[in-house]
Formats: sequence, C-alpha cells, structure tokens
Amino acid sequence: MKYNTLIFDADDTLFDFKASEMEALEKTLIGYGVNYDKEYHLPIYKEINTKIWKELEDGKITQSELKIERFRRYCNHLNYTFDPYDFADKYMDNLSKSSILFHDSLDLIKELHGKYKLLIITNGLTKVQNGRIRNSLIAPYFNDIIVSEEVGVSKPNPEIFKIALENNQIENLSDILMIGDSLSSDIKGGINFGIDTCFYNPKKVLINSEIKPTYEISDLKSLLNVVSKFK
Repeated sequence: MKYNTLIFDADDTLFDFKASEMEALEKTLIGYGVNYDKEYHLPIYKEINTKIWKELEDGKITQSELKIERFRRYCNHLNYTFDPYDFADKYMDNLSKSSILFHDSLDLIKELHGKYKLLIITNGLTKVQNGRIRNSLIAPYFNDIIVSEEVGVSKPNPEIFKIALENNQIENLSDILMIGDSLSSDIKGGINFGIDTCFYNPKKVLINSEIKPTYEISDLKSLLNVVSKFK
C-alpha cells in the first residue's frame, strides 16, 4: 500500500461551504432587519471574503484580524452602520450551525475508514469549525481534525502539516496523500511539505499554474480509484 494516511481539506472538498455560507449570511442580515437580496448581497460578500482569505494565505493578515476585518469591509461597502464585531459574532454563530456535506462525502469516508488513517486540516475559525465539522456526521470517522486558528498557522504553511503529523505519530511522508479543492492552499501546502497531493476539481478548471498536483479528480468517489492502485 503506497498510502496509509489521507489528509482531507474540509470546506468545498467534503463540506458544501458555499451553501453554508449563503445560509449564514442570509440569516445574519435578516436578523439585522435587512431586506435580503441574494443576487446583490452574496456576490459582494464572496468577493471581499475571497480576497481576505487570500491575504491570510499570503501572511498579510492574522486569523484574529480576519474575523472582524471582512465584515468591516463588507458593511463599509454597503454603507451599513452595523458593528463589525457584533456582525462577525452573529455570522459565525449562524455558520457554526450549518453543516452541509456533499452527497458523496459520507459514503466515501465510510469506505476509507479502517483502511487508512484519516485526518482533516482546515483553514478555519475554531468557533465555526467546532460546530460545522467536529460535530458533523462525518467527524467520528477521522483520527484527528486540525483547525488552523487553534494551532496558529494556516495552509499552505508546511508547519500545519508538521503539527498534524506530530499529533498523530506519523513519520513517513511518502505514506501520505493530501486531498483538497484549493491549489493555492491545499495543493501548494502539501507540495511545500513534501507529500503527494490530489486536486479535487469538480468544475474541471484548467490548471494554469506552477502548482502541479500528483493527481486530479473531478468527483470524490474517484479518490477510491487513486488509492486502490497501490494496494
């Protein structure tokens, strides 16, 4: 067996984060009495949120700053006078209660459970990921779930992989496969750490990047074909 440890990203790999994000934003704005318009409010938030998480990946902002700053920018853009601290707290509370798995996720992890050591490494906030991931249907099948805010470092920094391996007494890098949907976070992080990677690419976007994954799949169940080659 080539691999005995599979490390998964969580959001947009196993969990439908976009659906949870939409749900949480709508509930938060409605809670403030806003006449929510998905076609207006959601794209603005997505643009701001994507940019600020990229800033985190690039080391330009801390996760603690990110929590508030994204909503400061959002409220300023919309000319809302809401307190960004209060908005962030309400949004994260709503998001933490929204745990939506992709339809193949649970079956896939059940199939892999017992055959591989399974880990999750997620760039996320503790309050949110505890509710969404650690209390999810899928959580009991994992040996460990590492949340970036808790360990103080985020993908693609290789240090978060080092922490995961030390926590789980894993030594041989050639035994590990990282699976995720983000080239800049999951795949680059795995490459930085020196492990094989599998890019989950459901939209089949063209890889126009210097970041080259070891494997590429467009549906989760195809991971079984990848790992079964080495049995």
